[in-house]
Amino acid sequence: MSVVVIAMMTMLHADAFMPVPLTTPTLARSSSSDAASQSPTKAFLFRRIAKRVFGTSNSQRGVKARGEGYGAPLENVSEMVGNTPLIKLSDEITGTPGITIYAKAEFANPLSSVKDRLALSIIETAEKEGKLKKGDTVIEATSGNTGIAVAMMCAQRGYKCVITMAEPFSVERRKLMRMLGAQVIVTPKAGKGKGMVDKAAELAEKHGWFLCHQFETDANWKIHEETTGPEIINDLAKINAKCDYWVTGYGTGGTFHGAGKYIKENSPTTKIVLSEPGAAALIDSGIQTKRNDDGSPAETHPAFAAHPIQGWTPDFIPLVLEKGLAMAGDDKLMDEYVSIPDGVAVETSMKLARTQGILTGISGGATVWAAIETAKNSAKKGDVIVCMLPDTGERYLSTPLFASIDADMNDAELKIARSTPSFILEPN
Repeated sequence: MSVVVIAMMTMLHADAFMPVPLTTPTLARSSSSDAASQSPTKAFLFRRIAKRVFGTSNSQRGVKARGEGYGAPLENVSEMVGNTPLIKLSDEITGTPGITIYAKAEFANPLSSVKDRLALSIIETAEKEGKLKKGDTVIEATSGNTGIAVAMMCAQRGYKCVITMAEPFSVERRKLMRMLGAQVIVTPKAGKGKGMVDKAAELAEKHGWFLCHQFETDANWKIHEETTGPEIINDLAKINAKCDYWVTGYGTGGTFHGAGKYIKENSPTTKIVLSEPGAAALIDSGIQTKRNDDGSPAETHPAFAAHPIQGWTPDFIPLVLEKGLAMAGDDKLMDEYVSIPDGVAVETSMKLARTQGILTGISGGATVWAAIETAKNSAKKGDVIVCMLPDTGERYLSTPLFASIDADMNDAELKIARSTPSFILEPN
């Protein structure tokens, strides 16, 4: 008999059980109903011990056992895109016991951001429509994550890749794109996001390159309707839960539009919360973006001001976002709006790292802050909130997120180093 099972039987009073030749944890689990039926007290104690010993809570939730493996080998890296997990945030960071907040970890995508979905959709759609063939050049304007994802897809499919990117965005993003074989054209800071968009269009027209049009194409939001939205609803269904609030920000608006559309159609009671930086309150201003014939922005939005949340809220309202916001009546997507004050996005990203072990970017911190505010101000006890973590904190090493993080040892670390006599690296 298993030693563990013997211990459990002893703790539940040996006289309540007849010895049974149980040889495996699986068999022991299958006998738990008989054991637990002896009395309510014993049933509770048995379940509690079984949960701790056998990890039944994980198996009941469909979580794979360690060592089980990913699944069948993949044909290529694009098959890794999507099916990202929901991670429960502890009360320590949320401060809202009784209200559950799950974060959807988009950094689990192969190139560590939600934009991997977008790049996959744009490239596959162009291939199906006959707009791309091997050896062609793909170009796009990006704050970084889309460019990295597009570079990944181009490397895998055999396309050349050119990226235009405004000067203020983190240098590590440029290096990642170049590592993936892309050429990166940096545009002046004064031109803002619209400058890099215009440069990409200009280069595409001159050289006959395929322009992704991430801010305008329906391929953007449709991938989120097909994947992100269903993943959220399906994963919560596995624990017999529903989504009461879904919280997101926007870059192109594709996640909001596509996932929001699916969530509203399949979980009509879910309230969708959209957030943006207080310094760049484009949506809240009520002013529309003037557009060119192809839907791209004709000018910078008058409500835009520089903000630290890279990847969020360019200096125009993307057409993909505008179409999502325009849905009305029963199809209306945005139910609530949260403005993100200066400083809280970085602060919350750091708290996620230090209390949850979750390394996400500034946009992830902003979205979690908005989710916590939603929990405090709108949700009721028992509600479930899902929010997005768009990317990894490793994209932000040269940004304000890491400004307080030293590379050299601080005084406390030096004190530890000096507490033993060997291998002490003294500062110069």
